Amino acid sequence: MILHLVAFTWKEGVSADQVAALTVALQEMADGIPELVSYRCGENLRLRPGADYAVAAIVRDEAGLTAYLDSPAHAAVYENHMGKMLESRMAAQLPVPEDAHL
Repeated sequence: MILHLVAFTWKEGVSADQVAALTVALQEMADGIPELVSYRCGENLRLRPGADYAVAAIVRDEAGLTAYLDSPAHAAVYENHMGKMLESRMAAQLPVPEDAHL
């Protein structure tokens, strides 16, 4: 399995309402993508310095990652929400053992 991690930093002036709408849109998107084994998204708790927001998605394989990232639903969330908010983005993919407790 693959863990896809993404950390986002927002442009100046992004509102709490925009972030809340993005979270709803991402959760609805995730519910409709069968390749996602696990999906979490949300604002940084700010327990340590870091990005404003993060997504952690687990898929079974590279084909699942491609299906998720290239899905029309993913593109729509970017176009309708994320693209207007985004200052910077960092992503990484990590292997997840098949016997991992999710």
